[in-house]
Amino acid sequence: MTTLLVTGGAGFIGSCFIRHILKKHPDYKIVNIDALTYCGNLKNLDDVISNPNYRFIHGNICDKDLIRELIKDVDCVINFAAETHVDNSIKSPEKFIETNIQGTYNLLQSCKEIGIDRFVQISTDEVYGTLGKSGYFYESSPLAPNSPYSASKASADLIVRSYFETYKLPTLITRCSNNYGPYHYPEKLIPFFITRLLKNEKIPVYGNGMHIRDWLYVYDHCEAIDAVLHKGRIGDVYNIGGHNEKTNLEITHFILDNLGKDESYIEFVEDRLGHDFRYAISNNKITSELGWYPSVKFEEGITSTIKWYLNNQEWIKSINEKQGAYA
Repeated sequence: MTTLLVTGGAGFIGSCFIRHILKKHPDYKIVNIDALTYCGNLKNLDDVISNPNYRFIHGNICDKDLIRELIKDVDCVINFAAETHVDNSIKSPEKFIETNIQGTYNLLQSCKEIGIDRFVQISTDEVYGTLGKSGYFYESSPLAPNSPYSASKASADLIVRSYFETYKLPTLITRCSNNYGPYHYPEKLIPFFITRLLKNEKIPVYGNGMHIRDWLYVYDHCEAIDAVLHKGRIGDVYNIGGHNEKTNLEITHFILDNLGKDESYIEFVEDRLGHDFRYAISNNKITSELGWYPSVKFEEGITSTIKWYLNNQEWIKSINEKQGAYA
């Protein structure tokens, strides 16, 4: 029996990963710790709450004593816990420094003192900075973050690396492209646009809408993390991309068309400060070493995602009641 400590497991990707693990590895136990900040939502896990191998702890990874107690009873740590929204990091960087850097340090230090089989840090392609119209980020690409969010994640990655190099802690780092799928908190582009259009509200597109992102279906990402956890080379970094590069305007038009809306719903707004033009990462390493590759085509995944939001408007309503409507 393997016991995993999943941090931030009530969030979007963390909750999907928990669901994936309990389905694929039914003999595993999962301890989920989440601070339940504004984007943490226990309703994301309604379908696993009664599973005897699942346990939830309401807590913060910055709580040293709590983390030490939890790590005593687990074999591996998968660290999803993070402040993630770039716009929020521009307005209030302090929370990102505290959770993403100090919180990661607390986890690593406890793992070093107590011992652990694997520590997997879930990071982002944004640590690499921005790309031009061609080329890809590789695991060897230099880190050049351009927002407080990506800088905090890059800092955490370097601390993780240092614990492997200095203390031989068995760490792994994954860096993924933009995720999408069910349970995605509606502040991010795809669910934000879907939920606004469902209320017949206009959708704000930054700048000219030509910024490019590589989109990865969340359950493809979960499969990749699973592969890294079980087969990854200790001390290494693995990029995880969807090979689905789209401009923000392409995404906008796809959602509009799917929901039967026209261009009159688009409202171009002033561009975000320090807005990276393009992210794209190479999957060569994880594919050649671990045999993982993205299996869900974008058109299939985005259509499924839109249908999920259409069929789960009570979930959206519950978030709005907790936090208020989105700007």
